[in-house]
Amino acid sequence: MNLKLKIWRQKDSKSRGKFINYQLKNISPDSSFLEMLDVLNEELISKNEEPVVFDHDCREGICGACGMYINGRPHGPDSLITVCQLHMRKFNDGDTIVIEPWRARAFPVIKDLAVDRSAFDKLIQEGGYVSVNTGSAPDANSIPVKKEFADLAMDAAACIGCGACVAACKNASAMLFVGAKISHLALLPQGKVEASERVSRMVVKMDELGFGNCTNTGACEAECPKGIKLTNIARLNREYYKAVF
Repeated sequence: MNLKLKIWRQKDSKSRGKFINYQLKNISPDSSFLEMLDVLNEELISKNEEPVVFDHDCREGICGACGMYINGRPHGPDSLITVCQLHMRKFNDGDTIVIEPWRARAFPVIKDLAVDRSAFDKLIQEGGYVSVNTGSAPDANSIPVKKEFADLAMDAAACIGCGACVAACKNASAMLFVGAKISHLALLPQGKVEASERVSRMVVKMDELGFGNCTNTGACEAECPKGIKLTNIARLNREYYKAVF
């Protein structure tokens, strides 16, 4: 495959960025999107040019590090996948591919396609955990949990914090991410003890970090690589109202 790439290049969050055009030839349709970027960077390095900076880690769709816009869509033209799981056979020979970083005030650009998503870490620090005494692990069945709630909690816990929900939302809302974190703990007995304090702190922190409010358009669910449902936002709102009123 021969491709034309339009990639956003930006020195840091304070610098002005711009699109730079690159040409790639003989790319295998079976290679992943990140492998294609690796090929580009190898060519740039061989020419003594600066390689394109992008986030990646596990390359197995688990860590959520590899988020970027591809042709206007978070994670590219496929569903329920991260960028590392996107293969070049989803594109056609001769295509022009536009690649950008996440666009959100809470995710400032570090360089090129890499953004600072530590805002998610700060949200987790506000309440995305259960306070327990250390010691030996309890028996798995010591606290009974209904299967319905266990399944919903597991579905919510599948969130990998990639930021696609924020990138897809026109208000750069983090409510799907926070809703998933609130849900997977609020549905379990271990999480109920700190439920009110948790949701209050996380919502306040979400606003403080500059995330917008929910738009109710469903773009976050549509672009989430793990299929996190909008019902988690509804549960977030219910938990917040209970905590406040």
